[in-house]
Amino acid sequence: METLTTAFRDIIKEALARSKAVTKVTEDNVYQQGNGEIRPLLDKMVETLVLPGSGISGMENLWDLYQKSQEGRSCLLLLEHYSNMDLSLFDYLVRQEKGGESIADSLVAIAGMKLTEDNPVVAAFASAYTRLVIYPSRSLQGIDPEKNREELLRSAAINRAATRALIRIKDKGKIVLVFPSGTRYRPWDLSTKRGVREIDSYIRIFDYMCPVAVNGEILHVHQGDMMEDSISPDLVRLTAGPVLSCLDFRNKTREAAGAAGVEDKKQATVNAVMEFLEGMHIAAEAERQQLLKK
Repeated sequence: METLTTAFRDIIKEALARSKAVTKVTEDNVYQQGNGEIRPLLDKMVETLVLPGSGISGMENLWDLYQKSQEGRSCLLLLEHYSNMDLSLFDYLVRQEKGGESIADSLVAIAGMKLTEDNPVVAAFASAYTRLVIYPSRSLQGIDPEKNREELLRSAAINRAATRALIRIKDKGKIVLVFPSGTRYRPWDLSTKRGVREIDSYIRIFDYMCPVAVNGEILHVHQGDMMEDSISPDLVRLTAGPVLSCLDFRNKTREAAGAAGVEDKKQATVNAVMEFLEGMHIAAEAERQQLLKK
């Protein structure tokens, strides 16, 4: 299979030429407006790779979530995460639906700072979409608090600023898109399928959430540099599940965790989200396989 770098060399050059992406995340630039000149380039990549039959199931649920956001309710979109093309896939496929531009334009994606700072090409592509950048907890694992005190202070400052920005926008007609695993799933590391505890905090302060399963892969994770990820055409189906009350979902999972003697109720909430998504994924994959046979 070709790598992303070789297959889309010209698009990458054009993206770099059009890029206005920041190279260093600070507490003053955590909210980053999408660059409309970059998105069409990503659309070309997605259009090249998705096979006929690709699309979205459950659009009525996305419209339900969108309507609630327009009424001033805070709304979360919780996506499975398999590759750095997941946001591009969602944005592109939603826009193919009648009136879907309204939903796509309302999205604000929570993004780790690695997408901004590690690679200029990745930063350019990520800048296509409106994002709220955070310093992920995974990035601090194993860090020495004495030797890296300045980095810990930086992470705290960035996340405080991101929290303030999130509170400002969450009930202003925006849909906040979050990957509950916090990272792309890597088959050789099963821990990447586990949800991160911080998702409980999002669920706690939002009104509604909608889970989205991702089936089919056009970009395959490589163990090295992200730009060495390989591509292949595929039939991609995104499935939007029912819109759920965050309060009800969180209360039920915490109550069940308490009854089972589970102490970490935050993780229990996130585990329930991942289990819900996994169930959706398995059901959708069976349907996708039937489409592939046609």
